[in-house]
Amino acid sequence: MRSQSKVNRIRTVFLDRDGVINRKQPEGAYVTSWDQFAMLPGVPRAIKRMNDAGMTVIVVSNQHCIALGLCTRAGVDEIHQRLQDSLETEGGHIDRFYICEHNAGMCVCRKPDIGLFQQALADFPQIRPESSVMIGDSLSDMEFGHRASMQTIFIEGRPETARPGASRARTMANVICQSLPQAVRIILSGLPDKRNSTA
Repeated sequence: MRSQSKVNRIRTVFLDRDGVINRKQPEGAYVTSWDQFAMLPGVPRAIKRMNDAGMTVIVVSNQHCIALGLCTRAGVDEIHQRLQDSLETEGGHIDRFYICEHNAGMCVCRKPDIGLFQQALADFPQIRPESSVMIGDSLSDMEFGHRASMQTIFIEGRPETARPGASRARTMANVICQSLPQAVRIILSGLPDKRNSTA
């Protein structure tokens, strides 16, 4: 009998924000207002496709700008509400936003720690790691996914905004993509349960 790759049916998708949903600022700069928030091409439709497929879509994002005093928690919440409003005009939505607003080493919720995953699990007890995937553009996103026993998709993005550790992130990812719409196409076609696939 010929062996076949196991295919996972994904039910929960965790998304990083900057670099996945919206255009990331240069290293060291932050999105601190809606005016700076630039949605990446095809994102609203990609999120709607996941909603229509019955997936739970969750944003998990380190927002160090709060700890640095560049933005308030209320300001970040406003950005997310404006994002939600924009998605809803296209028929899509994010089920929940979880953010870390702390400095490194001051909490257990800053990725790559899995505090944000644990918060999501408390709110959505139906979540199972084996039917979840983390989509991000950084090493900490890939490490977060692995620590939570999820599959991972790495968004390469633009070379000029690549974070330190991008090469390591590529080797850790189950799948490598150029955009969220491409990642969603792969998920909907059946994400192979194997390591180091390049799309």
